Amino acid sequence: MTDARPLGADEATFIAAVRSGDTARFALITERHRRELQVHCYRMLANYEDAQDMTQETFLRAWNKRDSFKGHAALRTWLYRIATNACLDFLEKRNNRTPIPFELPDPGSEVPYLQPYPDRMLPEDPQESVVARETIELAFIVAVQHLPPRQRAAFVLRDVLGWPASKAADALQLTVASVTSALQRARVTMREQLPDRRLDWRSPATHELSNDERGVVKSYIDAHERNDLDGLMSLLRDDLRFAMLPEPGTLIMTAKGAVDGWVSSGLFQRGYDDWRCITTTVNRMPAAVLYLRTPYDPEYRLFNIAVLHIVDGKIAELTGFDATDKPWLGLPPTLSSDKSPIVDESSARAAVTEVTAE
Repeated sequence: MTDARPLGADEATFIAAVRSGDTARFALITERHRRELQVHCYRMLANYEDAQDMTQETFLRAWNKRDSFKGHAALRTWLYRIATNACLDFLEKRNNRTPIPFELPDPGSEVPYLQPYPDRMLPEDPQESVVARETIELAFIVAVQHLPPRQRAAFVLRDVLGWPASKAADALQLTVASVTSALQRARVTMREQLPDRRLDWRSPATHELSNDERGVVKSYIDAHERNDLDGLMSLLRDDLRFAMLPEPGTLIMTAKGAVDGWVSSGLFQRGYDDWRCITTTVNRMPAAVLYLRTPYDPEYRLFNIAVLHIVDGKIAELTGFDATDKPWLGLPPTLSSDKSPIVDESSARAAVTEVTAE
């Protein structure tokens, strides 16, 4: 595995740390790559907690294999190779991560292990992040899960990271022909799973929410807090795709059907009608974080997070997650009854920082 490049500063420092047995310097050098490696593992696994585990496994394997690094490839490339194979080993052992057979109804919905990815944990430098918005959105992550593991790896290495075929083949211990074939099959599946999305994932893509998206999220929060069912209905497309994870299955329903379903399940009824919400972003998508105050409780308590895909001013997809067991989202566990809702990402990040600092 070689890159056409001279030995860089990182590689030379890494080799020196290995030769001297300097574990602190080893950790410092590899830690710089944690966030981008974790995003890579997340694309492979669709689960934030598993991605954390596999990133840590990557560093453990890198330490155990440290003597094998000779600087012929970039350190970053070497770490990506280890991370990719750690994820493949994980997928081989986990039966619940086997791709769903395509003969099942709506295979794109059956990813109950999907978790949201907090934007605050994405790489900070956009030049180094390799996180175009389209390649971290939930629909993309779900689509990738329906690729067999080695197709998945070939697709991510080639079409997301932009690796040449020879480099990807070396990382996966496959022939160039095998990688090319796997990539072609993967592209067909991705086009089937994302028929209305831009498929050129290596070209520049915006990272910011549009004013349209911000306005819809604000309206969604306002309607939720006022229990305005007609207002909620007006924000939803009539071909809404709705999922509430970890329950399997995505339902395609009308706006009225969605709201009626929420009401019949108890939402907006007594005991489930006193809401406060804040906005945030996960997977570089707009999201509303819902807090519920039950009778006699002085505080609003974290309930769930609704991640929204907005098209032409309407919510086309709504994916709900139970937020109470996900401390890594960095959300305040409660809101006081006199706290005004947060309505922009910068304020939400400030609140998250304040809470985590405490």
